[in-house]
Amino acid sequence: MPGGRLTQQERQQIALGLADGLAYAEIARRLDRPTSTITREVMRNGGPTAYRADLAHRATERRTHRRRQTAPREPDAAPQAHGRDADAVREFEESLTTVFMQSGMPKMMARVHACLCTTDSGSLTASELVQRLQVSPASISKAITFLDGQGLIRRERDERRRERYVVDDDIWYQSMMASARSTAHVVQTARQGVGILGPGTPAAARLENIARFLDFVSESLARAADQAREILHTKPGTEPGASEEPDADHG
Repeated sequence: MPGGRLTQQERQQIALGLADGLAYAEIARRLDRPTSTITREVMRNGGPTAYRADLAHRATERRTHRRRQTAPREPDAAPQAHGRDADAVREFEESLTTVFMQSGMPKMMARVHACLCTTDSGSLTASELVQRLQVSPASISKAITFLDGQGLIRRERDERRRERYVVDDDIWYQSMMASARSTAHVVQTARQGVGILGPGTPAAARLENIARFLDFVSESLARAADQAREILHTKPGTEPGASEEPDADHG
C-alpha cells in the first residue's frame, strides 16, 4: 500500500470517483490507499459535493509551505512524549477531526476537540490552542463556546488563574446525559402537539410515534451512560460499588 502524500493524479481520480457516486472505500481500494486517507482528503477540501482536485492540491501545497515556514521558529522543540512519531500523531489528529466533522461538528470545533482529546493532560488554555492550531484567538473562542454549549468540554482555573478547557471521562458522560435531556425535551414537545392536532388524526399519530421512539431512545441512552460510568470508570483494583476503605473488622 503506497504511503506519502496524495498526488495530483490521485486527487483527480478521487474527484472522478465522487462524481460517479462511488463510496470512499471503493475510491480508496482503486487507489490502494486507506479509506481514512480518502475521507480526510475529501472532508478537509469541501466535502463530497464541492471537492475539486486542483483546489485541493493547491490547498495542500499552501499548508505544506506554511509548515515549512513555521518549522524554524522552534529549532529546539522537545521530542514527542513517550517516543511517539510526530507525523503519525498529526495524521491521527487529522483523522479524528474528520470523524468529528462527519458526526456534524463544524470544522474548527472539531479541530479544537481533537486537539484536546489527543493531549496527555486533556487540558489546554486558549493561548495553547492558538499556538498548536495556528489559528486566531477569535476562532478558538468561538469553538470553545460551541463545545461548552454541547457539554463536550469543562472549564476550570489553574494555579495561575488561567482558564483551561478540559476533556476527561466524565465529560463524555455529561455530554451523553445532555443529549438524553435534549431528546426528552423533543418528546415532551411532540406530545404537546398530539393534543393540539387532535388524537387520532394522521399528524397526531405521527407525532406520537416520534415521541414513543425518542422516549425509548433517550431512556436507553441515559441508562447505558449510567451503567458505563459505574462499570468502566471504576478505578483499577476496585470493584463497582466496593468501598475503598478497609473493613473495620479486618483492618
